[in-house]
Amino acid sequence: MGRRYKQPICCAVTQICREYLVYFQKTRQSGRTQIEGIGRILRAFSAYLEKSQIQLPDINIEHVDGFLAAFNAPYARSTQRLYRSYLRCFLRYLYCERNLLSKDLAELVIGPPMFAKAKPPKFLRPNEVRQLFDRLPFSTSCELRTYAMVHLAYFLGLRPCEISGLTLDDISFAKAQLTLKNRKNNRPLQLPIPENALKAMTAYIVGARPQSENRTLFLLLTPPCSPMNPNLVGHYLTGALQSADIVGTAYWLRHTYAQNLLEAGAKIFEIKEMLGHDSIESTGKYLSIHTGLMRKVLFDETI
Repeated sequence: MGRRYKQPICCAVTQICREYLVYFQKTRQSGRTQIEGIGRILRAFSAYLEKSQIQLPDINIEHVDGFLAAFNAPYARSTQRLYRSYLRCFLRYLYCERNLLSKDLAELVIGPPMFAKAKPPKFLRPNEVRQLFDRLPFSTSCELRTYAMVHLAYFLGLRPCEISGLTLDDISFAKAQLTLKNRKNNRPLQLPIPENALKAMTAYIVGARPQSENRTLFLLLTPPCSPMNPNLVGHYLTGALQSADIVGTAYWLRHTYAQNLLEAGAKIFEIKEMLGHDSIESTGKYLSIHTGLMRKVLFDETI
């Protein structure tokens, strides 16, 4: 069991929460909205522990369940699931990184199964994919940068935070291979880079990327040419869809990547690893029924 704090409970927990947020931002490169959500539940959890006079090393799953039952009560089930995930990551940090818990409680934080999705993930149909790439310009430096980012999101299923965190050292042009070091599941992964994506990145690096000592792949185009953040990457990806008259968001490209893997015959566990998910349940949310096969069998048509 980890060491006990001599300082008041509220001070100890607050300090650990602050340190965790710094750690999370550094390792996950998350956007402002996610960090605000994590901070919200950690503040509430800290207040709960203080009110109940519970020291961090004494936390058990009953405490966690009691807190979540009260905290999550006003929220929709999808939001409840999100906050459980935030707290699960914090508990794993306390156990694995700080040695403050004698047991990994993260694995015990579960919720009721969700049998229906109010907002199922959307993905692009083949005609929309063709429309997107047919209308994707690559004349200016900004367009070349967006062109490369769209290829990474569609052909490799990368999140905006993963795209923004890529460095030149992560790319092997000789092997046509990309190394993802910082994923949400903390498991590095090497992915083959399709030829189209490799050409798009090369065009950006040669023709648009500013000269800089910074090794981050995607940079702002005006001095001091600092790295792009995930929100800005998402903005440009969404803008590319809108410019092609497609009503969607950046994550539609990632959903389409997952759907393509499914239709290519990949197993759900393989897709889970490719997407970088912690649990198979997360992967299941991304995958609709094999729409093409269903329509071929039922209606003798394709989409």
